Amino acid sequence: MARVLGVLGGMGPAATTAFLARVQALTPATGDEDHIRVIADINPQVPNRHTQPEAAGRTLGEMARALKAAGAQVLAMPCNTAHAHAGAIRAAGLPFIDMIAETAKAAGATGARRVGVLATPGAALLYAEALAAEGLEMVAPSPAERERFMQVVFGVKAGDVGPDQRAAMRDLAQALIAAGAEAVIGGCTEVPLLLDQGDVDAPLIDSAEVLARACVAACR
Repeated sequence: MARVLGVLGGMGPAATTAFLARVQALTPATGDEDHIRVIADINPQVPNRHTQPEAAGRTLGEMARALKAAGAQVLAMPCNTAHAHAGAIRAAGLPFIDMIAETAKAAGATGARRVGVLATPGAALLYAEALAAEGLEMVAPSPAERERFMQVVFGVKAGDVGPDQRAAMRDLAQALIAAGAEAVIGGCTEVPLLLDQGDVDAPLIDSAEVLARACVAACR
């Protein structure tokens, strides 16, 4: 029997709704009843993961417990940065699909040994550990590129997904390839809202798609 998926979302809202659409699209189904039941808490009021990490962890733990009480049997969270609080989520006592670890494995499966990562500073630290565990080397943006990346991400959160934003994200990905990356991880769920495989000259690993596939596998 299929298991019920609980989603901790809202970080940001557009990325969460895009993720839910991916889960639906990736589920083999011939009718409604073949799809996964999903209970989602789309909570844009989660405290800022960068400036209020302790409060964010408490809120995510509360969300995980509430999803369990509502009937969720497996948890997932389409926000890379918030995986710093995976321990608070696992404390709810349900299996939690680790987006960072799954994406690092997917990067290794491309055959790349040097992997560029487009992510927030917090998520980049998590990816450095996860990639090292897979025997891979991380290629990080320069400080100026990291600052530009954050500007683009916050632009997406404000609703700007226009051509200038898309061009900026494409340039940031290509800069990682120029620095030696043999594959690029979209390690922020805003990245796939601006970037797809046709925009870059190396394999692009979309962490949101990786998580969606893992959710389908875990719940079916």
